[in-house]
Amino acid sequence: MNQVFNSSEKIIKIAILAVGGQGGGVLTNWIVDLAERNGWAAQSTAVAGVAQRTGATIYYIEMAQSSGVRPIFALAPAPGDVDILISAELMEAGRAIMRGFVTSDRTTLIASSHRMLAVSEKIVPGNGIADNSDVLKAAQMSASKVIIKDLDAVARENGSVISSSLFGALAASNALPFSENSYKNTIRASGKGIEASLRSFTAAIQCVEQTDEEHPPTAVIGSRISPIGKTSLVSRWNSLANRIDKLPLQIRDMALAGIKKLVDFQDLDYAGEYLATIETMAHSDNPDENYEFTVQAAKYLANAMAYDDVIRVADLKTRSGRFGRIQQEIGATPEQLMALTEYMHPRASEICATLPRSIGRWIESSKALSSWLERRCIKGRRFESHRCIISFYFTYSAV
Repeated sequence: MNQVFNSSEKIIKIAILAVGGQGGGVLTNWIVDLAERNGWAAQSTAVAGVAQRTGATIYYIEMAQSSGVRPIFALAPAPGDVDILISAELMEAGRAIMRGFVTSDRTTLIASSHRMLAVSEKIVPGNGIADNSDVLKAAQMSASKVIIKDLDAVARENGSVISSSLFGALAASNALPFSENSYKNTIRASGKGIEASLRSFTAAIQCVEQTDEEHPPTAVIGSRISPIGKTSLVSRWNSLANRIDKLPLQIRDMALAGIKKLVDFQDLDYAGEYLATIETMAHSDNPDENYEFTVQAAKYLANAMAYDDVIRVADLKTRSGRFGRIQQEIGATPEQLMALTEYMHPRASEICATLPRSIGRWIESSKALSSWLERRCIKGRRFESHRCIISFYFTYSAV
């Protein structure tokens, strides 16, 4: 990488917009550590906001070369006064542009092209997804330099999270006067998920350095994957994928997203039931209307079949990947022990949902039994999920 830093800038100002769970805090800490590792003074702040997708936070960093006098840093970004804007999702980049954080005379805009749909997009009884092209056009018009790639996919393909690929994109942008090795040493010093983060970091640099013609910005949800596992299971997955390839083109992406969701929720047989329903709908749908009914049905049927009941929530909360992500976000070192406490407020209906069907229905059919159970389980409880060492797998039968 060639360094193209303008030394006339006394203070470099960086704003990071991240939705909850994307590792914005980790990325912020890396950038601050990177600056301090190179003898610069740096300060970071975080302003939590309420958004439609689990909460959006604006992280803000100011850094300056140490000159013997400690600089006075601001606590929040100001419109027209941001040198580097990093967005962990495409529409958050659009929000930053609307707020005036991106200006054509100075701002380097780095964003991931993938989407996390807002509630307003999900509730529309049709295709409510906002048009990405408007954001892409606004980015090209508003920023001095634009880097928009599917950095979420880069991270997932390398077994990491988006904070590492955004860090790689920042390195590739040459917007900071630091070497690539300095970036890598910063990751190594973090002590968690080092190898995966370095793979994602390097892959992001390679992705950014490729031309837009080779890899244009995209927000396509579905894509073919190469599963790894038992030969019999891989063969069955490929069979489902081949069936999707026989569907009309307009339906394939949504159907593929649906079977991914349902295999994760339960198993391949369950995803097969879903796909059989979609195939029946597609056969009766109108091609002159681009199979719009089947496309929407594929979306809503998958969400309905992957309902978040008590057992599903317990499965998600006790996955090893979640513990690793939380350890990385809080900056826990390998020598430190992490305790994770979940707060639960179970109701009688949720308790019944974990029981055998006959027993659960028997309790729910009796007002006296339901009231008795409700009084004994309604109190809030705290459960230490880090103590779970056994994973339970349940097979649901149709109700």
